[in-house]
Amino acid sequence: MSSLQLSESYFFVGLAGAGMSAIAQYLAGKGYSIGGSDRQFSDTTPPLVQKQLEQMGIQCFLQNGSGVSKAYSAVVVSTAIEETNPDIIKAKTLGLKIFHRSEILSLISKSVKTIAVSGTSGKSTVTAMIFHVLDYAGLSPSMITGAGLVSLEKKGKIGNAVAGNGEWLVVEADESDGTLVRYEPEIGVILNLDKDHKELTELNQIFSTFAHQILDRGKFLIVNDAHSGANQFSAGREFDFGFENHVAVQGTDFSAIGTGIRFRVRYGNELVRFELPFPGRHNMENALAAIAVALRVGVSLRTIAEALTSFSGVYRRHQILGSFSGITLIDDFAHNPAKIAASLRSVQAFTEGRVIAWFQPHGFGPTRFLRKEFVSEIKAALRVSNTDSQNDCIFFSDIYYAGGTVVKDISSADLVDDLLEEGVEAYYLGNRNECAKRMVSLANSSDCILLMGARDPSLGDFANHVKELLQGLK
Repeated sequence: MSSLQLSESYFFVGLAGAGMSAIAQYLAGKGYSIGGSDRQFSDTTPPLVQKQLEQMGIQCFLQNGSGVSKAYSAVVVSTAIEETNPDIIKAKTLGLKIFHRSEILSLISKSVKTIAVSGTSGKSTVTAMIFHVLDYAGLSPSMITGAGLVSLEKKGKIGNAVAGNGEWLVVEADESDGTLVRYEPEIGVILNLDKDHKELTELNQIFSTFAHQILDRGKFLIVNDAHSGANQFSAGREFDFGFENHVAVQGTDFSAIGTGIRFRVRYGNELVRFELPFPGRHNMENALAAIAVALRVGVSLRTIAEALTSFSGVYRRHQILGSFSGITLIDDFAHNPAKIAASLRSVQAFTEGRVIAWFQPHGFGPTRFLRKEFVSEIKAALRVSNTDSQNDCIFFSDIYYAGGTVVKDISSADLVDDLLEEGVEAYYLGNRNECAKRMVSLANSSDCILLMGARDPSLGDFANHVKELLQGLK
């Protein structure tokens, strides 16, 4: 790593991926020559993301080795890219250097004042909130994250990266592949720590290394005091956020207001009311994290409150798509047990009727690894009434398979069998369009249909399909 320098040009293999496209856009915005390939790119019917990247001056190629050339200084890959990929084979033939995306992001973060947001849940939302607050405060921040901000998407952008003119860069720092340890930010944030892609013992080691690298350099570490997995890394309560009066940034007086939330924040002698147009106590925690960071940067508490009132959210992060015949439709990125439970409970807080949930697991390995946790968290979160017609319920369709070499020895039907044994109202319909029809037919006015899943780029299209079905109700 010490010998690696930022080159003038990069070729990204898997360019359309959320993490990859964000880095590519940032570098392009800073004047670097950028190109890349993706399996979903097409010469005849290019997808929207391809058009958006090309509009930024990023060259897009089919993933067949045709785009890789010595015109690029290096090739960038993610953990998902296998050695048999045609672009990798071509890069090795040409003798080009190949770097993991986290190495490039690490280099970028060392070149500017960086805020790195880590945790197993909430990273994208908190990263977006921090960016929004700093932007509102006139600091012209940059951002590299894994999900598009709704406010930027409305402008026709992908929305997951900005190359600003200010001194601060806000990045979403991923722990799923262990690369979190490569970052050396000015301000580090640890939101939470739950079993997700790795066992807790391994996650603890990764986050411990991340924390020590920040503190050993005399930089700032901000931790969620309210989470037992995160608060062990506290560098001092004067930096942290939570619900107790011993932390610097204390959230209090939480209440649900329709599909939004209201709470107050105590910081020193100040007590300021906050309102967000998103449900769930977990979004209060997300906001407290962003508040703690913005205060450390120098933004006033009242300015932060004003900014968050206008925060329009993140694509597929508890995104309310509308109400149709009294039925609310929400699309969410929730994909690990803790996120699913939080998503279910936040919907229950404002829904008078039942929650009709749908979940598409991603990856056979992750589903196998988290099978027990999925069952226990879903069972604990779903409500059971004395009348079957009032029970919350959950639908599953087939596990999303993104390609590659995997052992397909588990299915969504196995999760449903486990849940049925626990007395949970669960359904398996392999075809998700059949799930959509069944959910819409079951839903009554005041119910909520909650869609959950990750990684699959067509999930947004599925949410729109469900929306169209609901719009067709009389």
